[in-house]
Amino acid sequence: MTVKGYLENDFPDVIFADKDASTTSAAATYTSVEQVNTFITQAEQRIFNNVQFPSLRKNVTGLTTVNNKYLSCPSDFLASYSMAVIAPTTGAYSYLLNKDVNFIRESYPVPTDTGVPAYYALFGPNSNDEAELTFMLGPTPDVAYTMELHYFYYPESITITTSGTTWLGDNIDSVLLYGSLVEGYTFMKGEADMIAFYEKKYQDALMLAKRLGDGLERQDAYRSGQARVKVT
Repeated sequence: MTVKGYLENDFPDVIFADKDASTTSAAATYTSVEQVNTFITQAEQRIFNNVQFPSLRKNVTGLTTVNNKYLSCPSDFLASYSMAVIAPTTGAYSYLLNKDVNFIRESYPVPTDTGVPAYYALFGPNSNDEAELTFMLGPTPDVAYTMELHYFYYPESITITTSGTTWLGDNIDSVLLYGSLVEGYTFMKGEADMIAFYEKKYQDALMLAKRLGDGLERQDAYRSGQARVKVT
């Protein structure tokens, strides 16, 4: 029997297999590249849920259906920032108030209560596809209105982009690097002091990311004034 040793950061070519390798059916495997990509995507999700970068939001428009109070969510939808109805004749925007489903049910108990939508709620899974979500509008649209949704989503991962680059990787790569190292070294059951070191570096980089996404990108010098350091 030959025992093959691996360096601490050197994964074997095949780590897991869903099926017996002796079977003729193709077995789904995780290679070292796939594992590293998983660490990166997990780090990206962690970052995107800690910092709400305005530059990574998405806008879409869609049409309501007459006498149908339900509106499908985009397939990559995670959370809403705002929803507006656009007036058919003037093009004026009217923003809907986000409410619970029970509020809309109570306010407009009869499906035939129609008009210009004033409220919206995240209803739940689509009846045709449980993986997709649906909005409920109140009152029920009386005509086909154009709706604009501003929402939070996970942008395409750097692991699958054709260019090999993303906004996050181009603008604040340190938080992505150390976030990936934390995920990877934790999976490898690395030394506790090194995991703590990488986590500290990640948190330092995350502070810079939050300063940009939750700070600088939400203000300007005209309204907020320039940053000042007290001189003594």
